[in-house]
This record gives sequence, structure tokens and C-alpha cells, in this order.
Amino acid sequence: MSIRDELQGIWNIYIAAYRTGDAVGCAAIFTSDAELHSPYAPPARGRAAIEALHGIWTQHATPDKTLVITQAGGSGDLAWSLAAYSEGAATGNGTSLSVFQRQVGGGWLIRMCSLNSSDPAE
Repeated sequence: MSIRDELQGIWNIYIAAYRTGDAVGCAAIFTSDAELHSPYAPPARGRAAIEALHGIWTQHATPDKTLVITQAGGSGDLAWSLAAYSEGAATGNGTSLSVFQRQVGGGWLIRMCSLNSSDPAE
């Protein structure tokens, strides 16, 4: 399986959790010391803060949320993905640049994530 396919599988888990309003499930794909930077909120540092942020974000979750990797790569215990996201008119569209860290046992979790809106501020 390619690194792109592996990382898309992780994002697919995230999307399924997001669409059902599962903030715990959303945060589970992040390392315990991860950082999430976003134009929609102050930075969230640590899985608990990321879960709390998703608790707010997923209150209005819709089945329209998508996230598809456009580019990915990796070396050793680090990997990255650039993904396009969309959530409809309420949130809009953008990109997510994420750094993944291989965990003991071989799985991947996000260590650093930056969301970037494609929609100009009104």
C-alpha cells in the first residue's frame, strides 16, 4: 500500500468520526502532543485541546464534509499529506497540511496540522 493510501485511510477514519459528531474519534488520529493550527480557532495543543475544539466544530457536522489527499510523501518515521477539504457553505473549502509520525507498532498519527481556508474572509 502506498503512503498516500495509508494516510488517506487515516483521514477516512477522521471524516467518518467528524460526520457523526464524534469529537473523541476525530482527536484519536492525533498524537498526545499534537498541534492543530486553523483560521477558524486559536491553536489547539495536545489531544485534549484538539478533542475540545472538535466538540465545537462537530456540533454542526454534516455528511458533506470531505478530505482528499492531493499529495503525500514520507521518509522513515515521518510522513506528510496535503489534502483538500470541503464542508459546504458554512465552513467552505481549503487545504490541510499535516505531518504524521509513525507510532510503535507501525501506525501513523498526526503530529502537526495546519488548515488553510481557500475562501476569502468577508
